[in-house]
Amino acid sequence: MNNVPAFQESKAGRRVLQQAPSAHIAPANAVKIKTEVPKLAQPFVILEIGAAVLVAVFLLVYLAVRRRPPKDPLFYVFAEFSFTCIIDLTSALEYDGFTSGFMEFYRTTGEPYLGTAYAIMMCYWDGILHFFLYLLMVRRMGRKKPYRSVGIFWAGSLFANMVVFVPGIVLGKYGSEIRPAFWLNFPFLLVPLWGAVALFRRPRELPAMSPGKIVHEQKKGLFSRPLDLLLIMSLLGAMGFTIFRGFVVLDCPLEACFTYITKYEPYLKDPVGYPKVMMLLFLFYATPMLAMFTYGLRTPGCTWMLDWTVYYAGAIAQCQWAHIGASLHSRTLPPYRIPKETWQCVMGLNLLYVAVPLILALRCTRNPAFFMNAVPEGQANHEKRHN
Repeated sequence: MNNVPAFQESKAGRRVLQQAPSAHIAPANAVKIKTEVPKLAQPFVILEIGAAVLVAVFLLVYLAVRRRPPKDPLFYVFAEFSFTCIIDLTSALEYDGFTSGFMEFYRTTGEPYLGTAYAIMMCYWDGILHFFLYLLMVRRMGRKKPYRSVGIFWAGSLFANMVVFVPGIVLGKYGSEIRPAFWLNFPFLLVPLWGAVALFRRPRELPAMSPGKIVHEQKKGLFSRPLDLLLIMSLLGAMGFTIFRGFVVLDCPLEACFTYITKYEPYLKDPVGYPKVMMLLFLFYATPMLAMFTYGLRTPGCTWMLDWTVYYAGAIAQCQWAHIGASLHSRTLPPYRIPKETWQCVMGLNLLYVAVPLILALRCTRNPAFFMNAVPEGQANHEKRHN
């Protein structure tokens, strides 16, 4: 009988805790926090635990397949990162109040910036889309089917994920709260670079196509290719939008820039730092790539379009997901969210900005004749094997 009131009190306490996490803690939990957690809550201890977990997961995967080890080293990467996807998804769900008690220890002492709206949306992307990509690539790997294009999309997505996240931590308002666990992010920044290089070096997954068809496609003028013409116009518009938002975050004194950051996308001036880093990366790296894609759509035989459009599509898709989601998320302060008056306009521009690279990548991979060499040098046998 004495246990019933205690259970009811604990249950009520949890309901209050969800509304005000720091306001109420059940007495039993308070004792645990005071006696047990401080022994492990040292910053370097958390770093050591995180590194030990990653090593342990790798060893378990290695031991599980040691009798029939995979020939592709990326298998171990996908297996290891699949585990971290679950951690990221759990973190995002806990910050949004869907779960509790799983990440409290780590998020308060290890990486407090994981509670930002950008990081939460980033964790959703990693925990759902990246996890799906890992399962898909491992499945195709097990069936000895090619996964090169999917892998390039993943490499672009994960690298863009981390190349914004890591500098954003240092340059944003959490720059003074960096703890040793911050260094656990660097494998996820460096490994996709290695993976991209390895995947780019592999033979392309091209359909069997006669030289005559390639020559026929490459003789078509731009006006005979309406989709390519529309894509070129869209890429030019994306270049202009990229340059404009880069000027906005650089505090350009033009009236148009001031109006846009105050009435359309105030999230660009959020002190967390992620939107500014993202826009600057777009300005200095996305703009030249968009110009290259415009050239590739006009000039036949640009085989690099078949890979780089997929890589770029993965990068922009991840960045725009996190950017749009964070600008609408409840953890972003109201002054920095998209105003209701301009919501449709801003959402339309941002969705178009991510749609153009995805459509371009699909166009290049589904109908690659315009971008192939007139004589596929030694690729005929390889193409038959993949078909």
